[in-house]
Amino acid sequence: MGAVLDHQIIKSIGSSGQISLGKEFAGRKVVVENPEPGVWLIRTATIIPDNEKWIHTPSNKKDLAEALAWAQRVPAKASDISKLKMNRPNGKKHKT
Repeated sequence: MGAVLDHQIIKSIGSSGQISLGKEFAGRKVVVENPEPGVWLIRTATIIPDNEKWIHTPSNKKDLAEALAWAQRVPAKASDISKLKMNRPNGKKHKT
């Protein structure tokens, strides 16, 4: 355990170069910045996979927020699937 000094904790770096931040951070991703020699800034981070970055663009976030707001305003209702017009994979419509 480390000593606490006004929001600072003094820790020792182990022989393998590791430092423990506590169990409450277990499994979390962090960003470690080294603004100058001997100084590290460690911040928790949320990592967004490359294939999910598109949803975080301002335009898509706005569209998603609007869609969620619409879904909350408009009550769900049952659909009669027999009345839906569906296209076959080759582009021809089903006979109704």
